[in-house]
Amino acid sequence: MERPKKDIGTRKDLVLYRLQTAKADLKSARILLAAEEYKGANNRAYYAIFHAINAIHALSEKSYKHHKDAIANFNKDYVKNEIFPREIGRKIGEAEEIRHASDYDDFYIASREESERQVAVADEFIKLTETYCMKQFKVLEE
Repeated sequence: MERPKKDIGTRKDLVLYRLQTAKADLKSARILLAAEEYKGANNRAYYAIFHAINAIHALSEKSYKHHKDAIANFNKDYVKNEIFPREIGRKIGEAEEIRHASDYDDFYIASREESERQVAVADEFIKLTETYCMKQFKVLEE
């Protein structure tokens, strides 16, 4: 029996899908924050950032299996070269540390203020990412 061909889409489709995933994670983070589930909000805010990073990598047809690699290469290719502000690189690093503590440290207590900050960082980064990706689409189309 022959398997049906899978429609793998275009690079633009992949970037848009990853941006949509990032936005869905951000929405989940906001819901968890409102429900006072701060550890969960930190997790979803981080994953919103991570999926946005992967959207950027998809533009250049790069892919990384490990979070550390995706973040390190984002910092090397985009923050170090000042395509994205240095401050956002620092905020992403903090978001990763907070997510790790929220997920794996048994006695970690996440605060409302911290979760609000993580959601704000994710929102800021998604907006920057979306602006960057849309500009790149225009360049690719020219």
